[in-house]
Amino acid sequence: MSGIPRARTIEALAPVLRAGHLSPVDLLEDCLDRVAQFDGRLAAFVALADHARDDARAAERELRAGHWRGPLHGIPIALKDNYLTHDLPTTAGAPGIGIAFPRIDSYAARRLRQAGAILVGKTRTHQFAWGTTTPPTRNPWAPDRVPGGSSGGSAAAVAAGMCVAALGSDTGGSIRIPASLCGVVGLKATFGRISRAGVIPHSWSLDHAGPLTRCVADAATLLLALVGYDPADPGSVDRPVANWTLALDQPIRGLRIGVCRNHFFDSNQSGVEQAVEAAIRDLAAAGAVITDFRLPLLDFGLGAIFAIELASSAAYHDRSLRDGIVAHFEPDVRTLVEMGRLVSGADYLKAEQYRHRLARDFADIFQKVDVVVGPTTPLTAWPVDTPSVAIAGAMESVLAASWRLTYPYNLTGMPALSVPCGFDAAGMPIGLQIAGRPFDEMAVLRVAHAYERDHDWSDAEPALTAA
Repeated sequence: MSGIPRARTIEALAPVLRAGHLSPVDLLEDCLDRVAQFDGRLAAFVALADHARDDARAAERELRAGHWRGPLHGIPIALKDNYLTHDLPTTAGAPGIGIAFPRIDSYAARRLRQAGAILVGKTRTHQFAWGTTTPPTRNPWAPDRVPGGSSGGSAAAVAAGMCVAALGSDTGGSIRIPASLCGVVGLKATFGRISRAGVIPHSWSLDHAGPLTRCVADAATLLLALVGYDPADPGSVDRPVANWTLALDQPIRGLRIGVCRNHFFDSNQSGVEQAVEAAIRDLAAAGAVITDFRLPLLDFGLGAIFAIELASSAAYHDRSLRDGIVAHFEPDVRTLVEMGRLVSGADYLKAEQYRHRLARDFADIFQKVDVVVGPTTPLTAWPVDTPSVAIAGAMESVLAASWRLTYPYNLTGMPALSVPCGFDAAGMPIGLQIAGRPFDEMAVLRVAHAYERDHDWSDAEPALTAA
């Protein structure tokens, strides 16, 4: 059999797997070799699947017999350690503290298995999907820097080629933040598109499940595999499923792109701002119509999402709080969970009222534009154990800064995607965020792919060194 294509993407690998020019076994072994070589330094995985090789051999037999299940058949994919699986333990980043999770397949794990994917293992998450650093995972582009969080293990594993794609979860940006910081694509579809059944809850009304991939086409492919109505998730919606891969070759001439000049451009690192402004100019050069606008209500969103997220997390962890188990949580997570008890009913109601108003304001904007673009994060990956950094001449908490530009789309439930759009002076990746009206993933993917097609940022790979 021939070698593995240089582009370790579903888009490149699926045809050669189907044609028999590459074995799923060889592809899996390549991923496992990279885990053995690099994960001692990156710490992206918390567990590997003992049965992965058996599954790869089964996929090889099926493909040889002509039983092709689709583009995920034989593709090694990792799951964040808050997705339940029947054959791998789930710890949510909190092993050995007296909390056990059932050995059953989450909706997403089941759908991936049905599609023929090889579930290679579990990736690290910031404990209980809080936080934006994912300790002890490191960034493949610079191991002295964080990968982002809370899906940092998934982003690092994809960026390092230790799996072809991975799943994460996103409550305030936890797919898109690490995607931006690690130079991969991260997609949060519309709230309700992908079932969260079997994903350990963080905040019921903010949580989203979704993919991290090497390219936009792979994100579209995984979206197709994962969407569908699931009565096991009360937030799941029964909406028509589009073939999002059809968006990938559509031109963007005449498409209306909005740029929100407040909030998203108020305070960014200079390298981030320059790269995003260049991306906006490139989209205009491709024929898109750029419209600047302002949305003053965004300036008050942090209090709203904190009230909802803190209260929701405290409610989920109520028994752990009452039984004293929270004392064994990591200090940053323990503080946030305990703070949730301080959110009053009035605070929560005001936050939900704000949320409704923000969604209405965005709906008005989408009467005039098709997508909104801007930075994914205002900063690139920061050094490990750094609580604050200088942004636009002022010191700012990395926790507050890193999710400032992503959480508005969790509050509104709108689809949003991060695609690489360059590097800063230190060689760290920068992400361009593209958001659309609810259930219009087609427009988001269309713009993301058009941008990606005209640039080679997604082809760049970190210079990895073994531990």
